[in-house]
Amino acid sequence: MSARSPIRAVPIREEPIRLGQFLKLAGLAEDGVHARELVEAGEVQVNGRDETRRGAQLRAGDVVAVGGERARPVLDEAQER
Repeated sequence: MSARSPIRAVPIREEPIRLGQFLKLAGLAEDGVHARELVEAGEVQVNGRDETRRGAQLRAGDVVAVGGERARPVLDEAQER
């Protein structure tokens, strides 16, 4: 069994954030169409469970996995200007 990838923190301005938006922001999907395709194909997990709703609401700390990559939204207060 290979080691799991580290979880990359991805700053967000506010929560919740929709799964499709987060996939694009985190670089796990190239664009909205790709995000939809990943979700519909069952290739996305949130907190270890398959997620089939592109509009699923994520909160800071949730772990999103696609393939071998993992990312977690974190609130970034510094982005408020």
